[in-house]
Amino acid sequence: MAQRMVKCVKFGRELPGLAEPPFDNELGRRIYENVSQDAWRMWIEHLKMIVNEYRLNLADREAQLRIRQYMEEFFFGEGAGTPPPGYVPPQGEP
Repeated sequence: MAQRMVKCVKFGRELPGLAEPPFDNELGRRIYENVSQDAWRMWIEHLKMIVNEYRLNLADREAQLRIRQYMEEFFFGEGAGTPPPGYVPPQGEP
């Protein structure tokens, strides 16, 4: 079975997409259709930093709303299509 490809909003090129939407809502569908596996992994690492830096309690509704805002900005905000400084594509990719 061929891997599902998406034009990644973070990297601006075709890359393997997520296997399923991360959430059962509009944002989850947008991420599924526009975010690559590589960009999602980058988000998870960024999320860890946010949670630790701001000492967010993930059970708290306000913290969840902040995280959603950070996520939307990370993927779809201004400058989202620019790879982070120092990004090196995996071996074998142009």
